[in-house]
Amino acid sequence: MGERETIRVKLVRSPIGSTKRQRQTLRGLGLTRVGKTAVVPKNPAVLGRVVAVRHLVEVE
Repeated sequence: MGERETIRVKLVRSPIGSTKRQRQTLRGLGLTRVGKTAVVPKNPAVLGRVVAVRHLVEVE
């Protein structure tokens, strides 16, 4: 089996004041606290989630 591509997503801004949908998106990515990093697969579904909260996260 080949290696699966992954990306690291870090929560850099607080979700306080964001919409409920954006907070749910962050939880779906595994980001619960500012400064936490999650390693997620690089696929269209995950990239769409990252774009939806791009003002709160940083992609490494």
